[in-house]
Amino acid sequence: MGTFIVSVILIVIVALAVRSIIKAKRSGRHPSCGGNCGSCGHRCGYRQ
Repeated sequence: MGTFIVSVILIVIVALAVRSIIKAKRSGRHPSCGGNCGSCGHRCGYRQ
């Protein structure tokens, strides 16, 4: 029973992380940087 509860908690955490990344992509932000592209220098390779 404990394994089931831990598995459900991990699935919820992963689902929330994926949802956050998708939401950021749709709003035009890059999920791995803070959204401050002026000071980024595009080291991450992301171009707007």
